[in-house]
Amino acid sequence: MPIAPEHRDLYRAFLDQGLDAWLARLPDQLARGLDRRRYGDLPAWEKAVAKLPELPGARTVRLDRDTVSVEAALDESQRRQAENLLRKLMPWRKGPYCLGGVHIDTEWRSDWKWQRVAPHLAPLTGRRILDVGGGNGYHAWRMAGAGAAFVLVVDPSPRFFWQFRAMRHFVGDADGHRTHFLPVGIEEVPERLAFFDTVFSMGVLYHRPSPLEHLQQLKDALRPGGELVLETLVVEGNATTVLLPGERYAAMPNVYFLPSSAALCQWLERCGLENVRVVDEAVTTTDEQRATDWMTFQSLADFLDPDDPTRTREGHPAPRRAVVMANRPE
Repeated sequence: MPIAPEHRDLYRAFLDQGLDAWLARLPDQLARGLDRRRYGDLPAWEKAVAKLPELPGARTVRLDRDTVSVEAALDESQRRQAENLLRKLMPWRKGPYCLGGVHIDTEWRSDWKWQRVAPHLAPLTGRRILDVGGGNGYHAWRMAGAGAAFVLVVDPSPRFFWQFRAMRHFVGDADGHRTHFLPVGIEEVPERLAFFDTVFSMGVLYHRPSPLEHLQQLKDALRPGGELVLETLVVEGNATTVLLPGERYAAMPNVYFLPSSAALCQWLERCGLENVRVVDEAVTTTDEQRATDWMTFQSLADFLDPDDPTRTREGHPAPRRAVVMANRPE
């Protein structure tokens, strides 16, 4: 079966990285992750990306700034065309981006999260990175901008895949084709891979009904000595505090366990990780997560108690997020 143009870089990267066993699974994983029978909007997203205006060879790509940007000399007609097509991929949740003069004001100020995480990371230069649940790839582009040798986003959302492909159209080869997206969940990562230098899981753990299983999957993807970066919702409390919300939490139906930071550290240690440390903990504000012109649905402000913003509409503590880091033992 011929390889679709949008997947050639991924296949080549897996070959270059020696991921031969995983490479054999790629055709099936891509077919399931981008199955048009399951995702009726896929043809429209693919068409929108295919119609993006051709860019001049001369462009300035900045992957090391808060706004991931591509400066290119588009005339006004091309700029309007690009904006109209990028809007067909809405909602845009992770960013911000500026592409050919089109400013994409995303729901999340993902740059704020990166600012909280980046000072605590082992230097990313030359590292092989897995970004689990990485959305449209904003943080992956920042990782590439920090010098990573190979960045792989795994996220089962086909919309995010085509948002990433739109970014690839603008970025071109400015990142040395070091940044990639596979539209699957972590369960599709081969077991006991022990390959990546750094594994990120940001905003995923609370969606998992078996959180210790998720932590074990993250550990298994790391090489010995590799670094785990875990960001998730937490609650205040001691090492035995864990909130199991009811049917919904902040309007989200698929939220399971919200531990305290101390409990989360115990979970990581129970899974055999070491050097476990909390590097940041803060309440999520409505300045960081909000509705915008590029994400016009309800957002955080709509999910908080209007009379008490320290609580969700369901009466739970308002979203609070912690960044916890750990290492796989050598």
